Amino acid sequence: MADKQLEEAPPLSGHGAMRLAAVDVDAYNAELRDAEGFIGDRASNRAFRAILEDYRDRVRHDGDDPLGDTPTEEMSKKKIDKVLTEGDPEAAGVVQGVIEEFAREFAAVIRRFMKLKSWHGTERIWVGGGLRQSRVGELAIGRTAIILKADGHGIEIKPIHHHPDEAGLLGTLHLAPSWIFHGFNCTLSVDIGGSNIRAGIIETRLKEAPDLSKARIWQSELWRYAEEKEKPKRGEAVERLAAMLRGLIKRAESKELRVAPFVGIGCPGLIAEDGSIERGGQNLPGNWESKSFNLSRSLRELLPRIEGHETAIVMHNDAVVQGLSEVPFTQDVKRWGVMTIGTGLGNARFTNRPPATDK
Repeated sequence: MADKQLEEAPPLSGHGAMRLAAVDVDAYNAELRDAEGFIGDRASNRAFRAILEDYRDRVRHDGDDPLGDTPTEEMSKKKIDKVLTEGDPEAAGVVQGVIEEFAREFAAVIRRFMKLKSWHGTERIWVGGGLRQSRVGELAIGRTAIILKADGHGIEIKPIHHHPDEAGLLGTLHLAPSWIFHGFNCTLSVDIGGSNIRAGIIETRLKEAPDLSKARIWQSELWRYAEEKEKPKRGEAVERLAAMLRGLIKRAESKELRVAPFVGIGCPGLIAEDGSIERGGQNLPGNWESKSFNLSRSLRELLPRIEGHETAIVMHNDAVVQGLSEVPFTQDVKRWGVMTIGTGLGNARFTNRPPATDK
């Protein structure tokens, strides 16, 4: 019996768990609607570019477009940032106008969220996602914060500390059971998105910071599957992810790092307790919402034992995971949330739990 217990995966929080070691997840993946559709769509990357295109279109009626001939959808965040800091005054004025209009839309979206019972009492909202990577995005976040303060809303709006790509991996540490941090100094992490899959190894660095605030990505690998000539099938995506993880494990072991037999995964959608995706996975390669598909079970079969143990896997919503990367930096408030500005508006609300004490 003892040998059998050693072979089994250790006890974990359930997939999509609402109670974690450091926080309670009060709500996530809220999909507010009005007559025009999802309210969160007003504060997305698409919304930002739609506002930018509208501004450019209006300016063209009275002369040349100060932003030139590059189509809006082809303008990178770096190019838009450069227009703001180094461009012609009129071009910079267009970008400033877009920031202002987007911030007002974002502030309106936040007000609607604050009316939800599960979001009452929120003291701080961290903002992540793709737009946060740019200076324009940071200014939009800052302007949103000022608009809400001017309206008398006592809530802080701040950009997340880490680059969103790193936050999507680092947050998985807070899905891990406490035993991982005794005897192992690294964990495996996966961030699944609508256009790419990133896998990495996280060094916990507990000696530097027991609260995990100094954790860092040791190595990571990115697969931009949306750029493939043919969109991969679901099975191919799982096999490719497993190969990425196996490669990372070998590299870590060659450097004598102690990798825990644990994989934390952030994935779009509503994650059921058994690890299936109930809804929200429509942009992933293949049908990930099928009742017959379970990523954690499929992936576990393709991964090696680590130090004699089955590899344990825990999945949660990607916005939840990105929010969890802020746990070490949010101990000064009780109730807080995260909003990720990407294809849509990811969202999650948390309440800090009292720190565990040794008996």
